[in-house]
Amino acid sequence: MLRIKISDGEVFNELTGEFGDSNSGVVLELEHSLVSVSRWESKWEKPFLGSEDKTQEQTLDYIGMMSLNDEVPPAVLSRLSADNVNRINEYINAKMTATTFQERRKQSPSRETITAELIYYWMTALQIPFECQHWHLNRLLTLIKICNIKNAPAEKMTAADAASHQRDLNAQRKAQLGTRG
Repeated sequence: MLRIKISDGEVFNELTGEFGDSNSGVVLELEHSLVSVSRWESKWEKPFLGSEDKTQEQTLDYIGMMSLNDEVPPAVLSRLSADNVNRINEYINAKMTATTFQERRKQSPSRETITAELIYYWMTALQIPFECQHWHLNRLLTLIKICNIKNAPAEKMTAADAASHQRDLNAQRKAQLGTRG
């Protein structure tokens, strides 16, 4: 979850005769989750994870749908600073997991359009509990990828991969034993 404070803007301090930021404001609690994506897709009827750019209105609308607070008025969202938007984008793009993947073969990217319903299907097919729909979306997608990898049949090594692996083992053993072969 990300907490962002949106100030009420600049106020004039009559005692000092200076402008400054207001101490009051709104604290937004945001969660980039499957639930947020699903809400956004139901309203805009287009895939959130698609390659098509989003308008400023659609982006602000998504930030509002990420909110765990009550409905956020558009006037509050319009006061987001550039720093607020950068923090939100960093949060959305964060991995949110320590898991890394070692890609063996170059695979062409899937041309399948990923929508909230497809992710819900994956959750159902992989028996992932629906409580996970509230996780950070990237963490959920990582779990789905892990489930797919663990459920896939073991891949056989190609002859070239097996030979390369054997050469590496031989080199390691020679180094350990201090021999030339």
